[in-house]
Amino acid sequence: MADDSRFRDSDVFGSYAAIGDSFTEGVGDPGPDGTFAGWADRLAVLLADRLPEPEEFRYANLAVRGRLLDQIVEEQVPRAKELAPDLVTFCAGGNDIIRPGSDPDDVAERFERAVADLTSAVGTVLVTTGFDTRSVPVLRRLRGKIATYNGHVRAVADRYGCPVLDLWSLKTVQDRRAWDADRLHLSPEGHTRVALRAGQVLGVDVPADPDQPWPPLPPRGPLELRRDDIQWAREYLVPWIGRRLRGESSGDHVSAKRPDLLPL
Repeated sequence: MADDSRFRDSDVFGSYAAIGDSFTEGVGDPGPDGTFAGWADRLAVLLADRLPEPEEFRYANLAVRGRLLDQIVEEQVPRAKELAPDLVTFCAGGNDIIRPGSDPDDVAERFERAVADLTSAVGTVLVTTGFDTRSVPVLRRLRGKIATYNGHVRAVADRYGCPVLDLWSLKTVQDRRAWDADRLHLSPEGHTRVALRAGQVLGVDVPADPDQPWPPLPPRGPLELRRDDIQWAREYLVPWIGRRLRGESSGDHVSAKRPDLLPL
């Protein structure tokens, strides 16, 4: 894990707002009421537990699936500034990077402007890198672009004093059990491990190690793996490409699940 030790003795956070896309909304981690939970919700619980009176903790989640960076900046950043929480987590740009023809340098410039805006108005701003896609069909071809963007994110974090949730270095989420069936969103266990790592970055004593190895799996032959890839492409990849070609998003007509700072 990259060294963010200068943030591990941070103050206790009494309020937290999460902004971003499907990753931060929690897609892939359905709660008992049908709404998504996700790593940000789980991080909020870890932060609340640090307070002498956990019920005084306030949490908002403004993230909406499918949102591009400019949409997040337009729709969510002003609201986060208005709420003025102690902590904001800002994960954005992933949907931009995976689009054909996108330029990670250009995306990073717009990301930096948003970070500058946020850090001028709220407490701590935690930023996230992208995942290592080496084992993800199709997306593995974008690994170089993602790595380039990650380098920019780290440089921006250094310039503005932001802690970094380094998802690239979280090797345990490269296991297929960390991902939902669509291979684009984390599973509940994947979200849990990300929340634990975020807590570590922010100085929280977490209840489990996000780097704990997974139990061994029985070996799978190449024919079985190929069959799984074909089924995945038919069920998830083709519809995803179709939505992109039609200019549609999974987040159309979806609003933020927690637009206000409220108790957990």
